[in-house]
Amino acid sequence: MATTDDKPRGAGAVLRVEGLSVQYGALVALHDVSWSVAEDEILGIIGPNGAGKSSCFAAVTNAVRHGGNVFLDGGNVSSVKTFDLAGLGLRRTFQQNSFFGELTILQNAVASIFRDFSTDLATSLFAPWREIATSRHAEREAAQLLDFFGIPASYHHRLPGDIPYGVQRLLSVALAYGTGAKALLLDEPAAGLSGADMKKLAEVLINLRKRRLALVVIEHHMDLIMSIADRIVMIDQGAMLASGTPAEIQRHEGVREAYLGRDE
Repeated sequence: MATTDDKPRGAGAVLRVEGLSVQYGALVALHDVSWSVAEDEILGIIGPNGAGKSSCFAAVTNAVRHGGNVFLDGGNVSSVKTFDLAGLGLRRTFQQNSFFGELTILQNAVASIFRDFSTDLATSLFAPWREIATSRHAEREAAQLLDFFGIPASYHHRLPGDIPYGVQRLLSVALAYGTGAKALLLDEPAAGLSGADMKKLAEVLINLRKRRLALVVIEHHMDLIMSIADRIVMIDQGAMLASGTPAEIQRHEGVREAYLGRDE
């Protein structure tokens, strides 16, 4: 019998969507989209602007009304509130950086893991030393989180607006991941990046995959997604046009005509 450690990549979906559809009034943004992603796997989602990619993420996290079903670890979470999904391990980033601008980098990281380190009122009132110890533990864990994402200690006590843009993008991913997600949805994490920053992001995403994380990445940078994704789904005009390995997607004539062959 196979164990968790010798389970082959792609065996058993952590996150699965079936027949996902989104409609805004008369506009059909997404129609009958289905895909899955396993632990230790990166699924890329590509498509032209306005294809329905972000609507797909909004539907998966129940941020918009949708048809179809979403399954996390085999359980149907289609009606679970967006905030509660994060507690179950389904988390996402947005195209824009998301953090508390008035808090330091380290304080942002502590805030992202507060669920696992908060103390109750009684402890705060009658055992304040325990609260202090818990707070210090949270700071150590937060510093380790930032270190894993390649954010140097020299930045930890700065405000997010005072650090390089490439580090801000890594911070957004780190805060979404927190103490550990089961499935992480990244909406254009490489937006605005190039060169060394792009390479660093690729390294971080590959290292996240090694942590048995199921990653779904919307991305316009074809070089990046083709180099890190295990499988890719192509969405065009709200519908799935193709799915397969990066090599299969690159050879798909419909994909080339709809997206890869267009000028950016």
